[in-house]
Parts: sequence; C-alpha cells; structure tokens
Amino acid sequence: MDLKVKIREIPNWPKPGVNFKDITTLLSDPEAFKEVINSLGEFFVGKNIDKVMSIDARGFLVAAPVAYKIGAGLIIARKPGKLPFSTIKQEYTLEYANNIIEMHNDAIVKGEKVVLIDDLIATGGTAIAACDLVEKLGGTIAGIGAIIDLPYLDGSKKLAERGYEIKYLVSYDRE
Repeated sequence: MDLKVKIREIPNWPKPGVNFKDITTLLSDPEAFKEVINSLGEFFVGKNIDKVMSIDARGFLVAAPVAYKIGAGLIIARKPGKLPFSTIKQEYTLEYANNIIEMHNDAIVKGEKVVLIDDLIATGGTAIAACDLVEKLGGTIAGIGAIIDLPYLDGSKKLAERGYEIKYLVSYDRE
C-alpha cells in the first residue's frame, strides 16, 4: 500500500516554510492504519523488547498498538507538567522551536530493551531527547520506528550516527 497518498500535506503550518505532514488522514483509513501498525510491529517482533516508548502526542496513537502487537509494555514521554509522578526531563530542539519532554523516573528498569515509536523523524531532536531519557534510566534503545522520515533535515542521520537502528515507512526527499 502506498501510505504516502494517505498523508495530507499542509503548507506553511505551523509556520511559514514548514510543509506539515498530517497523519490524521492515514489513521482514519482502517487499512492504512493496520498497515502502519503491522509494518512497524513486524520490525520489532522477536527482538525481546520490554517497553515501547511513545512521544506526546501523535506518537501515542502508533506506539500503543505496536506495543500490544509485540507484547511489550508502553511508556510515555510528555510535555512538561503533564505527568503526575516524579519525572526526569530532557530539553531538545525541533525544526521550528525548542521544547522539553518528561517521563516518569520509574518508567524503565535498568537493562530493559526499549523501542521508540513516533509519527515522524525530522531534525531528530525529539527522538534523541527521548533516547537520552531512556538511557539516563539505564534502558537500552533497541530501535526506533516512525511512519515518516524527512532525511533532508538530518534527523535519521543523527540517530544512525548514535548507533540506533531505524525503521520508517514513508520518506519525503524535500518539503
């Protein structure tokens, strides 16, 4: 299935010059959504993954069913102030802003194998921050999965340079 045709592109959002990739149209198509979950899940099946980490907010929509499919627990990284228990945090830079993500400081047991799932890899800032959180708690990143990769923003390159294995389903060469 050509998943790219299921993704709506919105020019100049959230700011001029950004061509936003809207996955809500893909998620609303049951067959496309099933294809995304099955494809990402197949990449991690049999790798003894303990936890799947998802990133606020679109990452939650994909990570939860992938965690279910591969028989792993689900942990979440959220924007500051959204988690009720004691947290650790990491600052990062997006292609159009700076931000912080947090996760509960007991979300990972030292030595656990964690897969990071998100909707999109752009500059890699969010994914790197999430991986840093996992590693601060003693977890190991066993792979990264995303629906979309934007390689011209170098995020997947930065992640690969850190030694992470990456699986994505759709790639855009330019805005």
